[in-house]
Amino acid sequence: MKVRDVMSTNLAWVHPDTSAADLAKEMRRLDIGALPVCNDRREVLGIVTDRDLVLRALAQGSTEKTAKQLMTREPLLATPNMRVHDALLIMAKYQIRRLPVVENCHLVGMLAMADVARKRFYADEAGDALSAISRVFPQN
Repeated sequence: MKVRDVMSTNLAWVHPDTSAADLAKEMRRLDIGALPVCNDRREVLGIVTDRDLVLRALAQGSTEKTAKQLMTREPLLATPNMRVHDALLIMAKYQIRRLPVVENCHLVGMLAMADVARKRFYADEAGDALSAISRVFPQN
């Protein structure tokens, strides 16, 4: 199965100058935990998660920061033709739950662990990947 068969194509993204408050409102409105940050051509510049909002803005007492200041730059990406299995391996290896999906450098979808878990064929594999993502590694 390919990523295009599982990904969400209900696209939501924000500009780099979007405020932390507006990011939070948009995530709440859409009931999602991450938003890609894109330019006007829908090229992915970064991604902001709900965790980024908490750790990089709220915990520092700032709601004035922008998506550009909060985002993870150069996020890992998937392509529509990538095998779901390969995307799950990336998610597990890098401890992430969501991958923006790009084609010809443009955002075309988002692959979330929840999308994969909803597909019966991949339910066990999604559980294994989620377990790997959630694992706590000892500090060196």
